[in-house]
Amino acid sequence: MNWDEFAGWSKEIADWGAQYHKTLRDRPVRPNTTPGKIAAQLASAPPMEGEDMAAIMADFEAIVMPGMTHWQHPRFFAYFPANAAPPSMLAEQLVNTVAAQCMLWQTSPAATEVEGVMVDWLRQALGLAEGFTGVIQDSASSATLSAVLTMRERATGYTGNREGLAGKGHLRIYCSDQVHSSIDRACWVAGIGQDNLVKIPGTGPLHGMDATALDIAIRNDIAAGHTPAGVIAITGGTGVGASDDLGPVLEVAKAHDVYTHLDAAWAGSAMICPEYHAAFWQDVDGFDSIVFNPHKWMGAQFDCSVQFLRDATPQLNTLKIEPEYLKTSGDAVTNYSEWTIPLGRRFRALKLWFLIRSYGLEGLQLRIRNHVNWAGELCDAIRGLDGFEIVTEPILSLFSFRCPGDDATQQRLVDAINDDGRVYLTQGAFGGRKIIRVQVGQFDTTRVDVMAVHTVVQEVWEQIK
Repeated sequence: MNWDEFAGWSKEIADWGAQYHKTLRDRPVRPNTTPGKIAAQLASAPPMEGEDMAAIMADFEAIVMPGMTHWQHPRFFAYFPANAAPPSMLAEQLVNTVAAQCMLWQTSPAATEVEGVMVDWLRQALGLAEGFTGVIQDSASSATLSAVLTMRERATGYTGNREGLAGKGHLRIYCSDQVHSSIDRACWVAGIGQDNLVKIPGTGPLHGMDATALDIAIRNDIAAGHTPAGVIAITGGTGVGASDDLGPVLEVAKAHDVYTHLDAAWAGSAMICPEYHAAFWQDVDGFDSIVFNPHKWMGAQFDCSVQFLRDATPQLNTLKIEPEYLKTSGDAVTNYSEWTIPLGRRFRALKLWFLIRSYGLEGLQLRIRNHVNWAGELCDAIRGLDGFEIVTEPILSLFSFRCPGDDATQQRLVDAINDDGRVYLTQGAFGGRKIIRVQVGQFDTTRVDVMAVHTVVQEVWEQIK
Protein backbone atom coordinates (compact mmCIF):
# COMPACT_ATOMS: atom_id res chain seq x y z
CA MET A 1 0.00 0.00 0.00
CA ASN A 2 1.36 3.42 -0.91
CA TRP A 3 0.52 6.60 0.97
CA ASP A 4 -2.06 7.77 -1.57
CA GLU A 5 -3.90 4.49 -1.09
CA PHE A 6 -3.52 4.90 2.66
CA ALA A 7 -5.17 8.33 2.46
CA GLY A 8 -8.04 6.98 0.38
CA TRP A 9 -8.72 4.04 2.66
CA SER A 10 -8.43 6.25 5.74
CA LYS A 11 -11.32 8.32 4.38
CA GLU A 12 -13.29 5.17 3.56
CA ILE A 13 -12.81 3.78 7.06
CA ALA A 14 -13.67 7.13 8.69
CA ASP A 15 -16.94 7.18 6.77
CA TRP A 16 -17.56 3.56 7.71
CA GLY A 17 -16.91 4.40 11.37
CA ALA A 18 -19.34 7.29 11.43
CA GLN A 19 -22.05 5.19 9.82
CA TYR A 20 -21.36 2.32 12.23
CA HIS A 21 -21.87 4.52 15.27
CA LYS A 22 -24.94 6.24 13.85
CA THR A 23 -26.64 2.87 13.26
CA LEU A 24 -25.57 1.00 16.39
CA ARG A 25 -29.06 1.05 17.86
CA ASP A 26 -30.20 -1.05 14.90
CA ARG A 27 -27.82 -3.88 15.82
CA PRO A 28 -28.15 -6.45 18.60
CA VAL A 29 -25.71 -5.63 21.39
CA ARG A 30 -24.23 -9.15 21.39
CA PRO A 31 -23.62 -11.32 18.29
CA ASN A 32 -25.60 -14.41 17.49
CA THR A 33 -22.71 -16.81 16.99
CA THR A 34 -21.19 -20.00 18.37
CA PRO A 35 -17.61 -20.89 19.38
CA GLY A 36 -15.43 -21.60 16.36
CA LYS A 37 -17.79 -20.11 13.77
CA ILE A 38 -15.60 -17.07 13.01
CA ALA A 39 -12.33 -19.02 12.97
CA ALA A 40 -13.81 -21.51 10.51
CA GLN A 41 -14.28 -18.69 7.98
CA LEU A 42 -10.62 -17.64 8.05
CA ALA A 43 -7.96 -19.08 5.76
CA SER A 44 -6.05 -21.90 7.43
CA ALA A 45 -2.68 -20.59 6.19
CA PRO A 46 -1.28 -17.10 5.50
CA PRO A 47 -1.42 -15.83 1.89
CA MET A 48 1.80 -15.92 -0.10
CA GLU A 49 0.85 -12.85 -2.16
CA GLY A 50 -0.65 -9.57 -1.07
CA GLU A 51 -4.39 -9.02 -1.40
CA ASP A 52 -6.40 -5.97 -2.36
CA MET A 53 -7.69 -3.84 0.50
CA ALA A 54 -11.20 -3.91 -0.94
CA ALA A 55 -11.26 -7.70 -0.52
CA ILE A 56 -9.89 -7.44 2.99
CA MET A 57 -12.54 -4.90 3.98
CA ALA A 58 -15.28 -7.02 2.43
CA ASP A 59 -14.18 -9.97 4.57
CA PHE A 60 -14.03 -7.71 7.62
CA GLU A 61 -17.69 -6.83 7.07
CA ALA A 62 -18.74 -10.40 6.32
CA ILE A 63 -16.69 -12.33 8.89
CA VAL A 64 -15.60 -10.06 11.72
CA MET A 65 -18.51 -7.69 12.26
CA PRO A 66 -21.18 -10.40 12.71
CA GLY A 67 -19.08 -11.77 15.56
CA MET A 68 -18.51 -8.54 17.49
CA THR A 69 -20.05 -7.52 20.80
CA HIS A 70 -20.74 -3.80 20.44
CA TRP A 71 -19.18 -2.11 23.46
CA GLN A 72 -20.12 1.33 22.15
CA HIS A 73 -23.79 0.35 21.83
CA PRO A 74 -25.97 2.81 23.81
CA ARG A 75 -27.80 -0.16 25.37
CA PHE A 76 -24.68 -1.86 26.68
CA PHE A 77 -25.38 -2.13 30.43
CA ALA A 78 -23.02 -5.03 31.22
CA TYR A 79 -19.69 -4.92 33.09
CA PHE A 80 -18.71 -1.27 32.77
CA PRO A 81 -18.18 0.04 29.23
CA ALA A 82 -14.81 0.80 27.72
CA ASN A 83 -16.04 4.05 26.19
CA ALA A 84 -14.73 5.83 23.12
CA ALA A 85 -15.86 9.41 22.53
CA PRO A 86 -15.27 10.70 18.97
CA PRO A 87 -12.47 13.18 19.85
CA SER A 88 -10.66 10.38 21.66
CA MET A 89 -10.90 8.16 18.56
CA LEU A 90 -9.46 10.93 16.41
CA ALA A 91 -6.55 11.34 18.81
CA GLU A 92 -5.90 7.59 18.62
CA GLN A 93 -5.81 7.80 14.82
CA LEU A 94 -3.06 10.39 15.12
CA VAL A 95 -1.19 8.31 17.68
CA ASN A 96 -1.43 5.24 15.46
CA THR A 97 -0.19 7.22 12.47
CA VAL A 98 2.79 8.82 14.23
CA ALA A 99 3.48 5.42 15.85
CA ALA A 100 5.96 6.62 18.45
CA GLN A 101 7.35 4.48 21.25
CA CYS A 102 7.14 6.84 24.21
CA MET A 103 9.19 5.03 26.84
CA LEU A 104 11.59 7.90 27.58
CA TRP A 105 11.44 11.68 27.41
CA GLN A 106 14.02 11.63 24.63
CA THR A 107 12.05 9.08 22.57
CA SER A 108 9.01 11.41 22.52
CA PRO A 109 9.38 14.65 24.50
CA ALA A 110 5.87 15.88 23.65
CA ALA A 111 4.26 12.61 24.75
CA THR A 112 5.99 12.77 28.12
CA GLU A 113 5.18 16.41 28.76
CA VAL A 114 1.56 16.19 27.63
CA GLU A 115 1.15 13.18 29.94
CA GLY A 116 2.43 15.13 32.92
CA VAL A 117 0.03 18.00 32.27
CA MET A 118 -2.96 15.70 31.62
CA VAL A 119 -2.38 13.84 34.87
CA ASP A 120 -2.41 17.18 36.66
CA TRP A 121 -5.57 18.30 34.84
CA LEU A 122 -7.25 15.15 36.13
CA ARG A 123 -5.83 15.68 39.61
CA GLN A 124 -7.50 19.07 39.68
CA ALA A 125 -10.74 17.70 38.19
CA LEU A 126 -10.96 15.02 40.89
CA GLY A 127 -10.16 17.45 43.69
CA LEU A 128 -6.94 15.73 44.77
CA ALA A 129 -4.42 17.73 46.74
CA GLU A 130 -1.50 19.49 45.12
CA GLY A 131 1.60 17.35 45.24
CA PHE A 132 0.04 14.23 43.75
CA THR A 133 1.82 13.19 40.60
CA GLY A 134 1.04 10.20 38.45
CA VAL A 135 1.36 8.12 35.35
CA ILE A 136 -0.95 6.75 32.65
CA GLN A 137 -1.08 2.95 32.79
CA ASP A 138 -2.78 0.62 30.32
CA SER A 139 -5.35 -0.62 32.84
CA ALA A 140 -6.25 -0.56 36.52
CA SER A 141 -4.85 -4.09 36.76
CA SER A 142 -1.37 -2.80 35.92
CA ALA A 143 -1.69 0.11 38.33
CA THR A 144 -2.80 -2.20 41.12
CA LEU A 145 0.03 -4.64 40.40
CA SER A 146 2.48 -1.72 40.52
CA ALA A 147 1.05 -0.73 43.91
CA VAL A 148 1.19 -4.30 45.27
CA LEU A 149 4.80 -4.68 44.12
CA THR A 150 5.56 -1.40 45.89
CA MET A 151 3.87 -2.73 49.04
CA ARG A 152 6.01 -5.86 48.81
CA GLU A 153 9.27 -3.96 48.35
CA ARG A 154 8.53 -1.43 51.05
CA ALA A 155 7.68 -4.19 53.54
CA THR A 156 10.91 -6.05 52.75
CA GLY A 157 13.15 -2.99 52.90
CA TYR A 158 13.35 -2.98 49.08
CA THR A 159 15.16 -6.32 49.04
CA GLY A 160 12.54 -8.51 47.34
CA ASN A 161 13.53 -7.63 43.77
CA ARG A 162 17.16 -8.42 44.50
CA GLU A 163 16.98 -11.36 46.90
CA GLY A 164 13.58 -12.90 46.18
CA LEU A 165 10.97 -13.61 48.83
CA ALA A 166 12.44 -16.79 50.32
CA GLY A 167 12.91 -16.45 54.06
CA LYS A 168 10.96 -13.21 54.31
CA GLY A 169 7.90 -14.75 55.95
CA HIS A 170 4.30 -14.12 55.03
CA LEU A 171 3.57 -10.68 53.63
CA ARG A 172 -0.10 -9.80 54.07
CA ILE A 173 -2.36 -7.57 51.96
CA TYR A 174 -5.80 -6.51 53.25
CA CYS A 175 -8.89 -5.51 51.29
CA SER A 176 -12.66 -5.69 51.18
CA ASP A 177 -14.41 -8.88 50.11
CA GLN A 178 -15.93 -6.80 47.29
CA VAL A 179 -12.68 -6.01 45.45
CA HIS A 180 -12.12 -6.72 41.78
CA SER A 181 -10.37 -9.96 40.83
CA SER A 182 -7.38 -7.90 39.66
CA ILE A 183 -6.44 -7.55 43.34
CA ASP A 184 -6.21 -11.33 43.68
CA ARG A 185 -4.21 -11.58 40.48
CA ALA A 186 -1.79 -8.86 41.60
CA CYS A 187 -1.06 -10.89 44.73
CA TRP A 188 -0.46 -13.98 42.58
CA VAL A 189 1.92 -12.19 40.22
CA ALA A 190 3.76 -10.35 43.00
CA GLY A 191 4.57 -13.66 44.71
CA ILE A 192 2.56 -12.78 47.80
CA GLY A 193 0.03 -15.53 47.18
CA GLN A 194 -3.72 -15.86 47.40
CA ASP A 195 -3.61 -17.16 50.97
CA ASN A 196 -1.97 -13.93 52.11
CA LEU A 197 -4.71 -11.71 50.69
CA VAL A 198 -6.98 -11.10 53.68
CA LYS A 199 -10.52 -10.10 52.71
CA ILE A 200 -12.54 -8.13 55.22
CA PRO A 201 -16.37 -8.34 55.13
CA GLY A 202 -18.31 -5.31 53.95
CA THR A 203 -20.95 -3.59 56.05
CA GLY A 204 -23.48 -0.76 55.80
CA PRO A 205 -25.38 0.69 52.86
CA LEU A 206 -22.22 1.00 50.74
CA HIS A 207 -20.99 -2.51 51.67
CA GLY A 208 -17.62 -1.06 52.70
CA MET A 209 -14.79 -2.73 54.58
CA ASP A 210 -15.28 -2.91 58.36
CA ALA A 211 -12.37 -0.84 59.72
CA THR A 212 -12.57 -2.48 63.15
CA ALA A 213 -12.35 -5.92 61.57
CA LEU A 214 -9.40 -4.68 59.49
CA ASP A 215 -7.56 -3.55 62.61
CA ILE A 216 -8.20 -6.89 64.34
CA ALA A 217 -6.97 -8.82 61.30
CA ILE A 218 -3.73 -6.82 61.17
CA ARG A 219 -3.12 -7.19 64.90
CA ASN A 220 -3.74 -10.93 64.73
CA ASP A 221 -1.29 -11.28 61.85
CA ILE A 222 1.39 -9.34 63.68
CA ALA A 223 0.90 -11.61 66.71
CA ALA A 224 1.27 -14.62 64.42
CA GLY A 225 4.57 -13.33 63.08
CA HIS A 226 3.30 -12.16 59.71
CA THR A 227 4.20 -8.85 58.05
CA PRO A 228 1.38 -6.47 57.07
CA ALA A 229 2.40 -4.91 53.74
CA GLY A 230 -0.56 -2.97 52.41
CA VAL A 231 -4.24 -2.10 52.44
CA ILE A 232 -6.29 -1.82 49.24
CA ALA A 233 -9.54 0.12 49.47
CA ILE A 234 -12.27 0.54 46.84
CA THR A 235 -14.54 3.30 45.64
CA GLY A 236 -17.08 1.58 43.41
CA GLY A 237 -16.41 -2.15 43.41
CA THR A 238 -17.25 -3.90 40.16
CA GLY A 239 -19.80 -6.30 41.62
CA VAL A 240 -22.33 -3.98 43.27
CA GLY A 241 -20.47 -0.68 43.59
CA ALA A 242 -19.18 -1.32 47.12
CA SER A 243 -17.29 1.67 48.50
CA ASP A 244 -15.15 1.84 51.61
CA ASP A 245 -15.36 4.59 54.20
CA LEU A 246 -11.90 5.89 53.39
CA GLY A 247 -11.10 7.81 56.57
CA PRO A 248 -11.40 4.92 59.07
CA VAL A 249 -9.58 2.54 56.70
CA LEU A 250 -6.73 5.02 56.35
CA GLU A 251 -6.58 5.53 60.12
CA VAL A 252 -6.04 1.80 60.66
CA ALA A 253 -3.49 1.55 57.85
CA LYS A 254 -1.47 4.49 59.11
CA ALA A 255 -1.53 3.15 62.67
CA HIS A 256 0.23 0.04 61.38
CA ASP A 257 2.46 1.91 58.89
CA VAL A 258 1.33 0.06 55.76
CA TYR A 259 1.17 1.35 52.19
CA THR A 260 -2.30 2.17 50.86
CA HIS A 261 -3.87 1.90 47.41
CA LEU A 262 -7.36 2.98 46.33
CA ASP A 263 -9.06 1.21 43.42
CA ALA A 264 -11.61 3.65 41.96
CA ALA A 265 -11.47 2.17 38.46
CA TRP A 266 -14.97 3.00 37.21
CA ALA A 267 -16.40 5.19 39.95
CA GLY A 268 -13.41 7.51 40.09
CA SER A 269 -14.61 9.35 36.99
CA ALA A 270 -17.74 10.42 38.88
CA MET A 271 -15.52 12.33 41.31
CA ILE A 272 -15.23 15.12 38.74
CA CYS A 273 -18.69 15.96 40.17
CA PRO A 274 -18.07 17.57 43.58
CA GLU A 275 -21.47 16.54 44.97
CA TYR A 276 -20.34 12.90 45.15
CA HIS A 277 -17.26 13.64 47.26
CA ALA A 278 -19.02 13.56 50.63
CA ALA A 279 -20.20 9.97 50.17
CA PHE A 280 -17.25 8.51 48.27
CA TRP A 281 -14.14 10.69 48.34
CA GLN A 282 -13.63 12.00 51.88
CA ASP A 283 -9.98 11.71 53.05
CA VAL A 284 -8.84 10.44 49.66
CA ASP A 285 -5.71 12.57 49.88
CA GLY A 286 -4.33 10.21 52.53
CA PHE A 287 -3.80 7.34 50.07
CA ASP A 288 -0.36 6.58 48.71
CA SER A 289 -1.69 5.35 45.36
CA ILE A 290 -5.03 5.90 43.58
CA VAL A 291 -6.19 4.51 40.26
CA PHE A 292 -9.16 5.37 38.03
CA ASN A 293 -9.95 4.62 34.39
CA PRO A 294 -10.80 7.54 32.08
CA HIS A 295 -11.39 4.81 29.47
CA LYS A 296 -14.51 3.81 31.34
CA TRP A 297 -16.98 6.48 32.38
CA MET A 298 -15.11 9.54 31.17
CA GLY A 299 -15.10 8.51 27.50
CA ALA A 300 -11.41 8.10 26.67
CA GLN A 301 -10.55 5.39 24.17
CA PHE A 302 -9.27 2.17 25.75
CA ASP A 303 -6.60 1.87 27.11
CA CYS A 304 -6.12 4.74 29.53
CA SER A 305 -5.83 4.24 33.29
CA VAL A 306 -4.39 6.96 35.52
CA GLN A 307 -2.47 6.11 38.68
CA PHE A 308 -1.91 8.99 41.08
CA LEU A 309 0.94 8.83 43.58
CA ARG A 310 1.24 10.94 46.71
CA ASP A 311 4.98 10.27 46.58
CA ALA A 312 6.37 8.57 43.48
CA THR A 313 9.62 7.55 45.19
CA PRO A 314 8.48 4.15 46.60
CA GLN A 315 7.13 3.04 43.22
CA LEU A 316 10.24 4.27 41.41
CA ASN A 317 12.41 2.42 43.93
CA THR A 318 10.38 -0.69 43.11
CA LEU A 319 10.20 -0.51 39.32
CA LYS A 320 13.03 1.69 38.02
CA ILE A 321 15.76 -0.15 36.16
CA GLU A 322 18.22 1.78 34.05
CA PRO A 323 20.62 -0.06 31.75
CA GLU A 324 23.16 2.11 29.97
CA TYR A 325 21.22 2.15 26.69
CA LEU A 326 18.20 3.73 28.43
CA LYS A 327 20.06 6.46 30.29
CA THR A 328 19.20 10.05 29.44
CA SER A 329 21.99 12.63 29.42
CA GLY A 330 21.58 16.33 30.00
CA ASP A 331 18.90 18.01 32.09
CA ALA A 332 16.78 16.00 34.52
CA VAL A 333 13.64 14.64 32.84
CA THR A 334 10.74 12.31 33.61
CA ASN A 335 10.93 8.87 32.00
CA TYR A 336 7.54 7.29 32.58
CA SER A 337 8.75 3.79 31.71
CA GLU A 338 10.47 3.87 35.12
CA TRP A 339 7.05 4.27 36.79
CA THR A 340 5.41 1.23 35.17
CA ILE A 341 6.00 -2.46 34.56
CA PRO A 342 6.17 -2.36 30.72
CA LEU A 343 9.10 -0.57 29.12
CA GLY A 344 7.22 0.26 25.95
CA ARG A 345 4.60 2.99 26.14
CA ARG A 346 1.96 4.40 23.79
CA PHE A 347 1.07 8.11 23.61
CA ARG A 348 -2.06 7.66 25.74
CA ALA A 349 -2.21 11.26 26.95
CA LEU A 350 -3.17 12.71 23.57
CA LYS A 351 -6.72 11.33 23.73
CA LEU A 352 -7.21 12.91 27.16
CA TRP A 353 -6.10 16.27 25.80
CA PHE A 354 -8.52 16.01 22.86
CA LEU A 355 -11.37 14.68 25.01
CA ILE A 356 -11.23 17.20 27.85
CA ARG A 357 -10.78 20.15 25.50
CA SER A 358 -13.66 18.99 23.28
CA TYR A 359 -16.28 18.52 26.02
CA GLY A 360 -14.92 20.54 28.92
CA LEU A 361 -15.43 19.29 32.44
CA GLU A 362 -19.01 20.58 32.42
CA GLY A 363 -19.91 18.43 29.43
CA LEU A 364 -18.39 15.33 31.02
CA GLN A 365 -20.05 16.08 34.36
CA LEU A 366 -23.47 16.35 32.70
CA ARG A 367 -23.17 12.86 31.22
CA ILE A 368 -22.21 11.32 34.56
CA ARG A 369 -24.99 13.08 36.44
CA ASN A 370 -27.52 11.94 33.85
CA HIS A 371 -26.35 8.34 34.13
CA VAL A 372 -26.66 8.38 37.92
CA ASN A 373 -30.16 9.88 37.76
CA TRP A 374 -31.36 7.52 35.05
CA ALA A 375 -30.03 4.48 36.93
CA GLY A 376 -32.13 5.57 39.91
CA GLU A 377 -35.22 5.88 37.72
CA LEU A 378 -34.65 2.47 36.19
CA CYS A 379 -34.13 0.89 39.60
CA ASP A 380 -37.48 2.23 40.79
CA ALA A 381 -39.20 0.93 37.64
CA ILE A 382 -37.78 -2.58 38.12
CA ARG A 383 -38.70 -2.43 41.79
CA GLY A 384 -42.29 -2.10 40.65
CA LEU A 385 -42.30 -5.36 38.67
CA ASP A 386 -44.35 -8.06 40.39
CA GLY A 387 -42.16 -10.27 42.55
CA PHE A 388 -38.88 -8.55 41.63
CA GLU A 389 -36.42 -7.60 44.37
CA ILE A 390 -33.80 -4.86 44.40
CA VAL A 391 -30.83 -6.59 46.03
CA THR A 392 -28.42 -3.65 46.14
CA GLU A 393 -29.64 -0.08 45.83
CA PRO A 394 -27.98 2.21 43.28
CA ILE A 395 -24.42 3.18 44.14
CA LEU A 396 -23.83 5.94 41.63
CA SER A 397 -25.04 4.24 38.40
CA LEU A 398 -24.89 0.57 39.45
CA PHE A 399 -27.59 -1.55 41.11
CA SER A 400 -28.68 -5.19 41.15
CA PHE A 401 -31.93 -7.10 41.28
CA ARG A 402 -33.48 -10.58 41.31
CA CYS A 403 -36.55 -11.94 39.60
CA PRO A 404 -38.82 -14.44 41.37
CA GLY A 405 -37.17 -17.86 41.63
CA ASP A 406 -33.87 -19.53 42.45
CA ASP A 407 -30.35 -18.81 41.21
CA ALA A 408 -30.89 -20.90 38.08
CA THR A 409 -33.88 -18.71 37.22
CA GLN A 410 -31.73 -15.57 37.52
CA GLN A 411 -29.26 -17.00 35.01
CA ARG A 412 -32.06 -18.10 32.72
CA LEU A 413 -33.46 -14.56 32.70
CA VAL A 414 -30.05 -12.97 32.04
CA ASP A 415 -29.38 -15.37 29.17
CA ALA A 416 -32.82 -14.75 27.66
CA ILE A 417 -32.39 -10.97 27.91
CA ASN A 418 -29.02 -11.14 26.18
CA ASP A 419 -30.28 -13.52 23.51
CA ASP A 420 -33.09 -11.03 22.84
CA GLY A 421 -30.34 -8.59 21.79
CA ARG A 422 -31.95 -5.25 22.64
CA VAL A 423 -29.92 -4.70 25.82
CA TYR A 424 -26.93 -6.40 27.45
CA LEU A 425 -26.79 -7.20 31.19
CA THR A 426 -24.58 -9.47 33.31
CA GLN A 427 -25.08 -11.68 36.31
CA GLY A 428 -23.14 -11.38 39.56
CA ALA A 429 -23.11 -12.69 43.09
CA PHE A 430 -23.85 -10.96 46.38
CA GLY A 431 -24.63 -12.31 49.81
CA GLY A 432 -24.37 -15.88 48.57
CA ARG A 433 -27.03 -15.39 45.89
CA LYS A 434 -26.94 -14.80 42.14
CA ILE A 435 -27.96 -11.30 41.11
CA ILE A 436 -28.57 -9.43 37.88
CA ARG A 437 -26.42 -6.32 37.53
CA VAL A 438 -27.36 -3.10 35.75
CA GLN A 439 -24.87 -0.32 35.25
CA VAL A 440 -25.40 2.86 33.26
CA GLY A 441 -22.29 4.41 31.76
CA GLN A 442 -22.13 4.14 27.98
CA PHE A 443 -21.03 7.51 26.67
CA ASP A 444 -23.93 8.10 24.25
CA THR A 445 -26.76 6.36 26.10
CA THR A 446 -29.98 8.30 26.59
CA ARG A 447 -32.80 8.11 29.11
CA VAL A 448 -34.87 6.23 26.50
CA ASP A 449 -32.08 3.66 26.14
CA VAL A 450 -31.82 3.22 29.89
CA MET A 451 -35.54 2.84 30.47
CA ALA A 452 -35.63 0.25 27.67
CA VAL A 453 -34.08 -2.15 30.19
CA HIS A 454 -37.35 -2.12 32.14
CA THR A 455 -39.33 -2.91 29.01
CA VAL A 456 -37.03 -5.73 27.94
CA VAL A 457 -36.86 -7.28 31.43
CA GLN A 458 -40.64 -7.19 31.74
CA GLU A 459 -41.30 -8.63 28.29
CA VAL A 460 -38.66 -11.37 28.45
CA TRP A 461 -39.76 -12.37 31.95
CA GLU A 462 -43.32 -12.82 30.71
CA GLN A 463 -42.01 -15.12 27.99
CA ILE A 464 -39.93 -17.42 30.20
CA LYS A 465 -41.57 -17.48 33.61
